[in-house]
This record gives sequence, C-alpha cells and structure tokens, in this order.
Amino acid sequence: MIPRPVLDVLTRFPRGILQLTTDKPAKSGFAAALERLPSAQKTAKGAPAYSRFVNRRAGGYLAAAAFQLGMTPNQITAVSGLFTFAGIATIALATPTVAVGVAVCLALVVGYALDAADGQLARLRGGGSIAGEWLDHIVDAAKISSLHLAVLVSGYRHFDLPRGYLLVPMGFSIVAAVMFFAMILNDQLRRVRGIDRDRSGKPSTLRSLLVIPTDYGLLCLVFLLLGFHTVFAVVYGLLFLANFAFLVLALRKWFTDMTALDKTALDS
Repeated sequence: MIPRPVLDVLTRFPRGILQLTTDKPAKSGFAAALERLPSAQKTAKGAPAYSRFVNRRAGGYLAAAAFQLGMTPNQITAVSGLFTFAGIATIALATPTVAVGVAVCLALVVGYALDAADGQLARLRGGGSIAGEWLDHIVDAAKISSLHLAVLVSGYRHFDLPRGYLLVPMGFSIVAAVMFFAMILNDQLRRVRGIDRDRSGKPSTLRSLLVIPTDYGLLCLVFLLLGFHTVFAVVYGLLFLANFAFLVLALRKWFTDMTALDKTALDS
C-alpha cells in the first residue's frame, strides 16, 4: 500500500515520464532478432543432425547479426561463397598438412553456417526473392561438385595411395550432384502440383542421426583429418559408400513419390 501523500505526488508526473510497472523492457536489436528466429525457420523434418542442431543455430546468430548490420541475403550468400570456395581452393592447391586441414575445415564450416544464415535473414526481413533462391542454389551446386574435384586434385598430387582410389572423389562428386539435383527437383515438381512437403509432426532425432553420413556439415568436419592422409582417405571413402547407398535407396522412394504425384494429377 503506497501512502496517500506519496501517491498524490507520483500521480502528478506525466505517464510517459514515470510509469509504475513491473514489466520488463522490450528487447531490441540483436536480442529481438534472435527472438524472432523461430518464426523464420524452415522445417527441421528430415534434416541430418549437424545441419539441424549445430549449423542452423549458428546460422541464426549470423542472420541476427547481419539483420542488425542491414545486410541483404544475397550479400550473405556471397560471403558464404567466399569462405567456401577459399576452402575448396586450398584443398586443391595447398600441401595437405595438419594446419591446412584445420584452415580448410574452418573455412567450410563458416561458409556452411553463412549458407544457413541467408535464408533465415530473408525470412527475418519479411521473405526472400526468386533471384535470391536461384543464387543460393547455384552456389550450392557449384560447391557440392567442386569440393570433391578438389579432393581428387589433392589426392593425385599428394596422397601415396593406389591410383584407383581417385575414383572415390570422382564418384562422390557424381553422387553429391545427383542427390542435390534430385532433392531440388522433388521440391519443384511438388510445387508445380500444388503440393508442399509434409511438415506435420515432430522432427525425428533418430532419423537425423541415422542420415548424418549425408550431412554436408559432417563432410566439412572430416577435413580436420586432411593432414593424416591415410586416415582421411579411409573416412572420406566410408562417407562416399554411405552416401552412395543412401542415394540408391532414396532414388527408389523418390521415383515412387513422383509416380504418386502423377496419379494424383490424373484423379483430379
């Protein structure tokens, strides 16, 4: 209970100058952008573990910072490309030492986090553009293929391995390009039919862990082993086999999904 004399004095102040309230001040700036991020996220359904739990969160912080700096999504895509292709060029041109492996890993990881940031920044700003989506996909397509070709060049120049091993990065480049194209094409064909990807239900943590060999973020981390040539070659080769097996199984499912779209179109 506030004494009556004190209350009389307080009520003479304008409301804008003195307000008796226990409400917390509204957040602004970076903190406010972070609070808005959950509404700026794409669905996590189907995303592998590193991309879902680590990269998306890192991209969120970068998106909030870029939002405060007034950057555009296309600018973030360009910076992402600079980091990523610097790392890829280093793989192809530098002698694969332990220090080089660390530098490559850092460049690729930062580039991937920025790749997650551009879309979140676009949604923070109220929505992306067709041109921005096109640019993002073009950069992704270039990095996915050229990364494995850089490993091919490095393996040929520096690795003391049977020449037949060079088929591994060649095959990995093909698998990665086909997988990326198929996923993009699946989404586009669904859009043509007016069908969005199923976003209902809670994302499965188990599935995220099971498909982690297909995670581009995991591939970025593997380059920490680049200075240990034999170890890197074995781990990289196992990742290739896992991705090849996943693609074979996924292509069958995706073809079945596309067949179902045809039936839906005929029935409508």
